[in-house]
Amino acid sequence: MDEKIQYLKNNAQQWPGVTVVYREDWGCDYFAIENKCFCMLGTNKVGEKIMTVKGNPEENELLREQNPDVVPGYYANKTHWNSFTLENSSFTEEQLAAFLKKSYELVLKKQPKKIQMKYM
Repeated sequence: MDEKIQYLKNNAQQWPGVTVVYREDWGCDYFAIENKCFCMLGTNKVGEKIMTVKGNPEENELLREQNPDVVPGYYANKTHWNSFTLENSSFTEEQLAAFLKKSYELVLKKQPKKIQMKYM
């Protein structure tokens, strides 16, 4: 499990402007660009490791319907965020990294043009 989490962190830290810090107050690894969150890696109320990322609402709903290890975003807007259970996940590390990258891109796209240009 630690290898999977490290893989995701290493991937994200290669993208322009990304910071990954542990947030003691939230009990999770917090992934951000320009202080805007695009991922949280932590645990849910039963102690399972989860990755919470932003996605397109239509795709989020479809993912939840098709995969039992995808649920509405834990402590996040249920329309725009999904949480992926990482333990015994049906997704590969590469697939999880792709969801992470999509979240990064969606959050960057919502930034002012000046900030977007800084990272493109």
